[in-house]
Amino acid sequence: MFDPKASPKLIFEQNNPAPKTPSIDLPELDVPKAAIDSDLLADELLNLPEVGQLDVVRHYTALAKRNFSVDANFYPLGSCTMKFNPSINEAAAAIEGFIGVHPLQDDEDAQGVLKMLHET
Repeated sequence: MFDPKASPKLIFEQNNPAPKTPSIDLPELDVPKAAIDSDLLADELLNLPEVGQLDVVRHYTALAKRNFSVDANFYPLGSCTMKFNPSINEAAAAIEGFIGVHPLQDDEDAQGVLKMLHET
C-alpha cells in the first residue's frame, strides 16, 4: 500500500557493493582503446551507488508514482494558472522553432509561426 508520508530511501542508501553476478575473466583487448583527451576524463571516481538494474527501475518507478499526474488522476481545475494542458498541446508548443518565439517578437521575425497559427 502506498504511504504518501513515508519517505523512500535515497538511491545512495540502497548501495550494495556485494557482487551480484559471478566474476568473469576476460581476455586482453584485441583492439586499441579509444583515445580520449585526458582533460575529458574525471580526476577521481564518481561516488555512484552500486545498485542492481532492477532495483534502480523499482526505485525510480516508485518515485514517479509519488508525483501527481493529470494524465493518471482526477485533477480539480482551479485558477487559470492551474488549468489542464492536454499533452498534445504541450507537444505542439515544444516544437523546435516555435518554443523560442517571444510574444512581443516583431511580426517579420515570426512569419513561420504566424502562418502555422493562421492555418490551424
